[in-house]
Amino acid sequence: MRRPTSAWTGAGYAEAVAAVALATGLSWLMFPFFELANLIMTYLLAVVVIATRHGRGPSVVASVMSVAAFDFFFVPPYLTFAVADTQYLLTFAVMLVVGLVISGLTVRIRLQAEVARQREERTAALYAMSRELAEAGVVDDLVATAARHITEVFGAEVAVLLPDAEGKLQARRNKARFPLEENDLMLSRWAFEHRQPAGLGTAMSDAAHAVHLPLLGHRGPIGVVSVRPRRRDAFTTPEPLRQLETFVNQTALALERTRLADEAQDARVRAETERLRSALLTSVSHDLRTPLAAITGAATTILDSGARLDQRVQQELVESVRDEAERLNRLVQNLLEMTRLESGALQLHRDWHPLEEVIGAALSRLGKRLANRRVTTQVPPDLPLVAIDDVLIEQVLVNLLDNAIKYTPPESPIRIIATATDQAVTVEVADHGPGLPRGEEDKVFEKFYRGQPAGGRGAGLGLAICQGIVQAHGGRIWAQNLPEGGVAFLFTLPLAETPPASVPTDA
Repeated sequence: MRRPTSAWTGAGYAEAVAAVALATGLSWLMFPFFELANLIMTYLLAVVVIATRHGRGPSVVASVMSVAAFDFFFVPPYLTFAVADTQYLLTFAVMLVVGLVISGLTVRIRLQAEVARQREERTAALYAMSRELAEAGVVDDLVATAARHITEVFGAEVAVLLPDAEGKLQARRNKARFPLEENDLMLSRWAFEHRQPAGLGTAMSDAAHAVHLPLLGHRGPIGVVSVRPRRRDAFTTPEPLRQLETFVNQTALALERTRLADEAQDARVRAETERLRSALLTSVSHDLRTPLAAITGAATTILDSGARLDQRVQQELVESVRDEAERLNRLVQNLLEMTRLESGALQLHRDWHPLEEVIGAALSRLGKRLANRRVTTQVPPDLPLVAIDDVLIEQVLVNLLDNAIKYTPPESPIRIIATATDQAVTVEVADHGPGLPRGEEDKVFEKFYRGQPAGGRGAGLGLAICQGIVQAHGGRIWAQNLPEGGVAFLFTLPLAETPPASVPTDA
């Protein structure tokens, strides 16, 4: 930003001469009708105007010329600088002193007004920069914003240096950056290490071309801002340097806030990862031990006492091994599916399938567990084909049915309903159990969440996997309590394309 200075240009002196000439002409017209004291006022007015417009030098010239013109034209003998009455010498002296005092005061007021204007502009720029820094979320945006505002306000080139992973200062890219020479890098390191400004306008290497100010946070230095002004006298007075330090301090606060936010986010991620790992280990260790213990016990009994057991007991033990192995397989399958979902490795193999076949395959997988239940299916014959990964959608239905079996009384009915609109197919799996507690309709889809009272069985991943698979298909899944009792899980499968009229028999 431009610093207020006196105008030592030829135009200012030319205007000073013109103003005195104009005041002389006006006084010449007033001379027949007014006293000399009134004529002096016109010259003082000219001095004030020149001081206001052009500063000290032209105003002093205007003051001296006003005295000379007044003596030459209006003090007898006229048209000469001789003075017949010596009392006019006092008049000339007072007139000159008053003119100089008025010009000096006017120049001072002008300079103070200019400084106040610049301070106001810098305060407004500081506010604008603070607002933009608050909106910026990454370090590069913060650096670019701070460099741009400092460049606009102080008319300087700016380089922001931040330490890398090894602690070495590196200049961050921004449009106002200037090439740093070896001396600049040395002064930047000194400012960073000693936490004090260095370079132009400071006690440390005042002969440098740039000033280097440390970015200080509550826990130590964050970096350095190097500013190279276009004029070397830009920071000769303390005021601009203090204002620059204010901009730099604001930048340091924004950078530290971003760093703390990143550290807090990393801490939250680590805490969440640790929580999930603990929950996973707890669930897996319990749910793996239970079927393994049952399998081991049944197999040991058959091996040790197989010859002494009757056929019915042997059959029950073998069926127990099979059931527990299937349960173990479902648990491992859920863990693998959740791992694929979390890592983004889940790939859909879409093809056109009739939904009733997928529902039938899911019912067949749970045939024995559903043997004592009445399962009602309502699938319209004109239900369109859907482009899905049939294996994954079958897994969704198996998980929903398994959830209904675990959380409802034995022999209670289950129904499966499929409906279609122009945009999507909706599948509903409803039971007649106790339903969900109020407010937990969305919570049941969280990983490792297990409801009561059957919360001891399963790792709490089934519904979370359902949600991931349905969302991967572009649909959504939700739960709602039924007025007559029980809960319904519904999911949609979008009909993005027109299904074919039929599918090949080998599809």
